[in-house]
Amino acid sequence: MTLRRQPNLIQSLPSTVPFVGPETLERQAGRAFDARLGANENGFGASPKALKAIRDAASESWKYGDPTSFELKQALSQHLGCGPENLVVGEGIDGLLGYLVRLFIEQGDRVVTSDGAYPTFNYHVAGFGGVLHKVPYADDTEDLPALIAKACEVDAKLIYFANPDNPMGSWSTGEKIQEALADLPDGTLLILDEAYIECAPEAAHLDVAWDDPRIIRFRTFSKAYGMAGARIGYGVGAADLIQSFDKIRNHFGVNLIAQAGALAALQDQDWLAQIQEQIATSRTDIARIAKDNGLVALPSATNFVAIDCGKDGDFARAVLAELGELGIFARMPGVSPQDRCIRISCGPASDIAKFEQALPKALHKLSTQS
Repeated sequence: MTLRRQPNLIQSLPSTVPFVGPETLERQAGRAFDARLGANENGFGASPKALKAIRDAASESWKYGDPTSFELKQALSQHLGCGPENLVVGEGIDGLLGYLVRLFIEQGDRVVTSDGAYPTFNYHVAGFGGVLHKVPYADDTEDLPALIAKACEVDAKLIYFANPDNPMGSWSTGEKIQEALADLPDGTLLILDEAYIECAPEAAHLDVAWDDPRIIRFRTFSKAYGMAGARIGYGVGAADLIQSFDKIRNHFGVNLIAQAGALAALQDQDWLAQIQEQIATSRTDIARIAKDNGLVALPSATNFVAIDCGKDGDFARAVLAELGELGIFARMPGVSPQDRCIRISCGPASDIAKFEQALPKALHKLSTQS
């Protein structure tokens, strides 16, 4: 037998994937889903200009992508009003979270997050031996003052906070975030995950300097820009923090095609505005469907809607399973009391119509079994 000399930490970790993909579920079921409404992808699609740029770049795919993402960083700098030195481009927010945790966390270092928040962050922390301290949601919203208080208590290096939030779709105002920052302890970095910020109202935007050393913000082209499959996102922060990513990142991790598509998508703000309108319409439709079936849709500032099924997590899991049997891919929060909900991604009217047909059937079947 070959001796594998992995560190004890790695040997102690389970082999796990934070999210089971719909493709895996389809293979297990032996059939494809009729509507893919579980991964918060943008089913309305990417900008036609971005798709053209991707097609054009495909012929150049024999080349490595620019390891500095120079053109994209220049465009992002102009779009945001920050310096290129304040930007790092990476393989989606997931990849950037992994790099950030690697930069800061050694075995035993303490980190604070919300109980039930985005699990990929926890996955990275565990992979580097960090110790997670979790704070409950407050009224289905991540509680930043409580997160900061916990960080003070345990001397945490990092706080993870998403605004808007996944999996609940809730949000805090930028003003409240700014107020909470006054209590952030020295030596603690706030990770502000803004994956859904393009879907949120203006009041959710944080009005502090991009180079504020207390914060790093992560954004993505996966959601409103409709490029989840390209795996490209970016971080904004203080120049010295951003420069430190060069110590450990995969310099060829962002491919040439993704860079070309993201650049074109960013430059097509008219398309983004159309997508924002379609997402808003879809959220309204999902909320109506929930109400028509005696359920409650939670307010959402994202491209999905959490629907309160009115009972406990076991019931919501049963609803989710029945929807899957009826060809609808959806997901749900994993921690109580948020797990009383299912989560439906916004999408084309044809997909939402399939959900509208399936939901009453699922609920009726469960009612006959009780």
